[in-house]
Amino acid sequence: MQYIERVLSKFAPINLKISLKECNFGQQELLALGHKLSGLSLAIDQNKVAEILQKPVPKNIKEMQSFLGFSSYYRKHIKNLAHITSSIYKVCPKDIVFENTKERRDAYERIKYELTNAPVLILPEFELPFKFYIDAACSQGLGAALHKIQILGSEPREGVIFYISRQLRDSESMFRATQTELLFLVWNL
Repeated sequence: MQYIERVLSKFAPINLKISLKECNFGQQELLALGHKLSGLSLAIDQNKVAEILQKPVPKNIKEMQSFLGFSSYYRKHIKNLAHITSSIYKVCPKDIVFENTKERRDAYERIKYELTNAPVLILPEFELPFKFYIDAACSQGLGAALHKIQILGSEPREGVIFYISRQLRDSESMFRATQTELLFLVWNL
């Protein structure tokens, strides 16, 4: 309760008002902004995922861009999203006629699968060690995962804090794997 009072006391000097009917106090879990938040974790709101699962494969560029925007919002939950979406992004410029190829349909279905099976992200605890994994072996993009070592009972276990990825630029796609991994380390710093 003391933390709530501290936060609310900061609102008055800047004339910020809150609506009590929009507030949730003392909750173990909270659905907000498409996420399910708990004390130590962040998960995708399954109601949002259910909406996407019911939608058919996009039929035009606008529908595909809408889907890409949705999946990009949850990019922290999807390992190597840039690699998965690389075939889809090739069709997004306005001067290209949209063709729903097998490769694009497969990418669409894979993203839907990844969204429905996305890990629950854990919040960092800075007292415990972290592990940072990078994957720059593919010519499509860069991917990484930040993990935290958790002690559950007496056994250590790794949990995902977030995934990050991006596509390679044309000039970067000619790098060898070791050069690409170094590029990725520089990009993340």
